[in-house]
Amino acid sequence: MSLPPASGADASSTVVIYSGGMDSYTVLHRAIKEGLDVHALSFDYGQRHSKELDIAKAVCKQLNIPHQVVDIRAIHGLIDNSALTNPDISMPEGDYAADNLSTTVVPNRNMILLSLAIAKAVNIGAGRVDYGAHGGDHILYPDCRPEFVHAMNQVAGIANFEPVTLHAPYLASSKADILRDGLAMGLNYRDTWTCYEGRALACGKCGSCRERLAAFAANNVSDPLAYESTPAQVID
Repeated sequence: MSLPPASGADASSTVVIYSGGMDSYTVLHRAIKEGLDVHALSFDYGQRHSKELDIAKAVCKQLNIPHQVVDIRAIHGLIDNSALTNPDISMPEGDYAADNLSTTVVPNRNMILLSLAIAKAVNIGAGRVDYGAHGGDHILYPDCRPEFVHAMNQVAGIANFEPVTLHAPYLASSKADILRDGLAMGLNYRDTWTCYEGRALACGKCGSCRERLAAFAANNVSDPLAYESTPAQVID
């Protein structure tokens, strides 16, 4: 989903919110494939799976694209009521569902990150901000729903004198759809990190791991990442 480039904005340049995960990795490469001048932007907000940032740095270095990691850990006390930001809260396991994974919601995360990405876009004259909200997130994460994305797109058009377009190409797509698109582009998903835990190997039990494994199973390909545990019901 996106609107036409705003008047006066550089339609050939975009800021990609790049976490280091599967979705943003695919969005990043889509933007590159479009021939855009891509500026990758990552955030350290005190997430327990900060390993994703190391992956993001390595990928951007390999691709030779500008990459900025913004340290916003100062706001950690504002968003620490989540299993993703508070190690004292047990990480839930199982498939995505509101009743068992609600503790992984980080308060207002995407509004915060999008606001900063829009600021960077205005600062460098980019006409667009890309991010990887997708259909599989709608059940659990309010700031990945179409209503939020449409509203933020409107805000991005009026918050500054230089309007910015918000682009969420997978807003109506599943994780399996995103993976299918990436595989068609020849992407290697070994260069991504999905697990909500930041250990040496992906846990294979958290909702994020299970959704990833299910996406690979739906595409009849093997996940190149190693796991501590791979639930049989996910890969059968």
